[in-house]
Amino acid sequence: MFDSITPLLTDPAAWLALVTLIVMEVVLGIDNLVFISILSNKLPEKDRPRVRRIGISLALIMRLGLLATIGFIVALTNPVFDLGLTGPVEHGAPLFETAFSWRDLILIAGGLFLLWKATKEIHHSVDPAPTPGMLDKKDVVIANAGSAIFQIILLDLVFSVDSILTAVGMTDHVPIMMVAVIVAVTVMLLAATPLANFIEKNPTVVMLALGFLLMIGMVLIADGFGVHVPKGYIYTAMAFSGLVEGLNMMGRRSAARKHAAEQAHQVALNRAETAEPGV
Repeated sequence: MFDSITPLLTDPAAWLALVTLIVMEVVLGIDNLVFISILSNKLPEKDRPRVRRIGISLALIMRLGLLATIGFIVALTNPVFDLGLTGPVEHGAPLFETAFSWRDLILIAGGLFLLWKATKEIHHSVDPAPTPGMLDKKDVVIANAGSAIFQIILLDLVFSVDSILTAVGMTDHVPIMMVAVIVAVTVMLLAATPLANFIEKNPTVVMLALGFLLMIGMVLIADGFGVHVPKGYIYTAMAFSGLVEGLNMMGRRSAARKHAAEQAHQVALNRAETAEPGV
């Protein structure tokens, strides 16, 4: 094994592939991290760090396990059945196709799950009289944590398959893939709690993140049907939306400080008016 790793240490192309793959894996992990953060915030505070650690650790185990069976993962892209339908040809390729592989079916199932979960959470947020859901029963802590971990496992599987297939398309060296996955998951582990705390302290960010999950779910379903949406478009839209939300947050904080200053000034004026002359 070391004989296969040693030449990579002196190969500039291998180092370039490693850095590129780490960046790609970190970016792909954002989707997984947003879901884990939103789901863990539904739990009692004492259970949140543990569930995040378990969820991200499972993501690492799944990715490394899939890398260990790389031949099986590559075979997931082979068609399982074909409905015989294709879309109009654009740029030399059909707009969509119905020759489904196991990868396509996993992506479609994961996309549907994300759409269901995000829609349920949005409905719970906007419903004036929300009914208690499975994750809102504060008196069943163990069931809550178990339910959250189970849902995280389902999404970990979807994102892990997508992540490893992306890695396979970028390099043929399994050691490079493993190092990139370990580094990316370590970054996720370090960023999980700060991101979850930020989302919890800013309620409007929760709705934005749920909107991201809806978009990601639709992209996964489209990808399963052979409609490949460039990842750059998705993350550019997410970054722009995050920038706009950041500006809105700055505006709200500025308005709150201005309002507090005006109130303090008014209180001072009232005291001055009620004070007797010469006092």
